[in-house]
Amino acid sequence: MRIDLNADLGESFGPWVMGHDDEMLALVTSANVACGGHAGDPETMFATLKRAAELGVTVGAHPGYADREGFGRRVIPMAPGEVTRMVTAQIGALVGMAGLAGTKVAYVKPHGALANLAGRDEEVAEAIADAVASFDPALAILAISGTKLEQVAKARRMAVYSEVFADRAYQSDGQLVPRGTPGAVLHDAGEAADRLVGFLETGRMPVLGGGDVALEAHSICVHGDNPAAVETARNIRDALSAKGITLAPFLA
Repeated sequence: MRIDLNADLGESFGPWVMGHDDEMLALVTSANVACGGHAGDPETMFATLKRAAELGVTVGAHPGYADREGFGRRVIPMAPGEVTRMVTAQIGALVGMAGLAGTKVAYVKPHGALANLAGRDEEVAEAIADAVASFDPALAILAISGTKLEQVAKARRMAVYSEVFADRAYQSDGQLVPRGTPGAVLHDAGEAADRLVGFLETGRMPVLGGGDVALEAHSICVHGDNPAAVETARNIRDALSAKGITLAPFLA
């Protein structure tokens, strides 16, 4: 068995530092790099892409609502066409910077509130798919498992891969438990690793409050802004290796 380990990185802005990108890039196999919407700036994008290229880490665009104050975790009402243009612009920014850094953008993974909305709203999912398809049909989509975005991309015969979250709790419908709900974010690295190994062995993810839900996964996400991100990523690598599971980019 093989699985990808990804993280949301490049989320600093100017002198404001978010996460531990250098340490995370040494642990993950794919990096979702902020494109200047919810976070990131040209220098941060370039530095993240350059380091990823040096380490052989696959990179993807991580577009989100242009809401730095809310870190892209608040829904901004937008028409579908506006979502398409916003996502297209952010992909373009990262693709341009990737050329300078000596690497290329291989996929697109929406961030935060945009990703969650695309998970349940077909119009938003279609708008994101429009952006990816019109920008470069060769780009893959990394979607949250079991969501509208995954379904829309599959229906269009686009290259789509599914992810689960190592550090987020799930609801019985397969959606993530909303942030702010007690237990929505897992902070215990050992607990996150154990839950993940169990999921990979059974295909069923434990649900907050009891029970489980069937999900599909080509990739595992560890949020780079989680204070326990580095420890969680290390624990996951160790736990998977102990089970004979190989970590490799989902696009390898």
